[in-house]
Amino acid sequence: MATEETAGGARKATKSKLFEFLVHGVRPGMPSGARMPHQGAPMGPPGPPYGGSPAVRPGLPAPVMEPSRKRPAPSQQVQQQQQQQQQQQQQAVQNRARKKPVGFPGASEMPARQMDMREPQSDPTLGSNAKRRKMADKILPQRIRELVPESQAYMDLLAFERKLDQTIMRKRVDIQEALKRPMKQQKRKLRLYISNTFNPARPDADDSDGSIASWELRVEGKLLDDPGKQKKKFSSFFKSLVIELDKDLYGPDNHLVEWHRTPTTQETDGFQVKRPGDVSVRCTLLLMLDYQPPQFKLDPRLARLLGIHTQTRSCIIQALWQYIKTNKLQDSHDKEYINCDKYFQQIFDCPRLKFSEIPQRLTNLLLPPDPIVINHVISVDPNDQKKTACYDIDVEVEDPLKSQMSSFLLSTANQQEIASLDNKIHETIESINQLKIQRDFMLSFSRDPKGYIQDWLKSQSRDLKLMTDVVGNPEEERRAAFYHEPWSQEAVSRYFYCKIQQRRQELEQALAVRNT
Repeated sequence: MATEETAGGARKATKSKLFEFLVHGVRPGMPSGARMPHQGAPMGPPGPPYGGSPAVRPGLPAPVMEPSRKRPAPSQQVQQQQQQQQQQQQQAVQNRARKKPVGFPGASEMPARQMDMREPQSDPTLGSNAKRRKMADKILPQRIRELVPESQAYMDLLAFERKLDQTIMRKRVDIQEALKRPMKQQKRKLRLYISNTFNPARPDADDSDGSIASWELRVEGKLLDDPGKQKKKFSSFFKSLVIELDKDLYGPDNHLVEWHRTPTTQETDGFQVKRPGDVSVRCTLLLMLDYQPPQFKLDPRLARLLGIHTQTRSCIIQALWQYIKTNKLQDSHDKEYINCDKYFQQIFDCPRLKFSEIPQRLTNLLLPPDPIVINHVISVDPNDQKKTACYDIDVEVEDPLKSQMSSFLLSTANQQEIASLDNKIHETIESINQLKIQRDFMLSFSRDPKGYIQDWLKSQSRDLKLMTDVVGNPEEERRAAFYHEPWSQEAVSRYFYCKIQQRRQELEQALAVRNT
């Protein structure tokens, strides 16, 4: 459908332009092969893919703690307190890491940063199992936009994509609401072709069919000016077809040819009847149209009153309500009742009735619609063999726009390609953010190498202390001045008091065991 292809093509084109701008720097409107001029400091470290040897960041060796420095295993209560303290410390480290200026990576960030030094690789497993990425993940940070003024073109494309998605989504909702409402049927012309052929008897024929004269009747048809891509079969317009032949020629048991629609009926483009005979036969065709929604023939009295011969149930009830309003038959005191006039009394056989009784009383006044009756002569005259009788029948078909709207809602064209472009855009944005972090790291180191290394080591030391199971400050505990602090006397007293209490409990337990 044109609407579907336009919407899918617009989204795919927008995604492609976003990806081309991020990867190749091609701005909308630039000629093919052109690139944006480079401005400002280079993005990323001096290593690949920018040239030169890959940058090696300073790191700390894996810490090896002396066994003597590890504390003895504490009791269960103390362990719970230590676990709570460690959780609080880890939370504090995470909060501090969020506030930490760019360029001071912690120890926990080292493996991820080292992986970021490599070129980003696409994960082929990304697909329906990947988490749904948000629109905010495509936005470039403000600092990157300040470094690269040309990135405003990408932001403009992003805003256009958001607007396009909103428009498509709004149209989809409008189409869904339109499909819920009944759409008006269109009246079309169905051209019916009735023809016959005559096969005279051949005395020299070997088979029994050729030795007996026979005729063949064909009933075919097609919809005139059918714009749909899928042509409807001729039999789909009918509920039943009955061909009544001359009863005197073919007897009471073989003069009817019937076809009725069933749930398992296979549609066909025409019907064919073959019978033996060498004389012209008069036949009658009874065609019962398959109305969708079903239509009914009104009782003659009600038909004259409403001016409707055959119509759907909803249209008949609507015409009844219009007649009631026009003639002011609704009770002024009790709106639920209708005061029947002389015509309603003849039809419904009551002076007064409720609105809720109308559908039930109307059932007895609705009859099956009349079939289409066509009289035809099956001629065996050789001069009439090429004549074909044509009849035009008014039929109601669905609006072709309904099928187009349904196919638009169910269509998945270009969805896979759009999702692939989305993944590439997200990966490129992530790569740009990582390169920005690497750039800030290198710039901070180049401005003040000594101060930067010292601050970085302090940060690594704090993180290392939280990652290991060592409690306290081992670096300060190595020095004698640490034990001359004012708190040392109280600490020693508390230490000996705890030891005495522990020894006292052990002695009391030993004496209790001996006494028993």
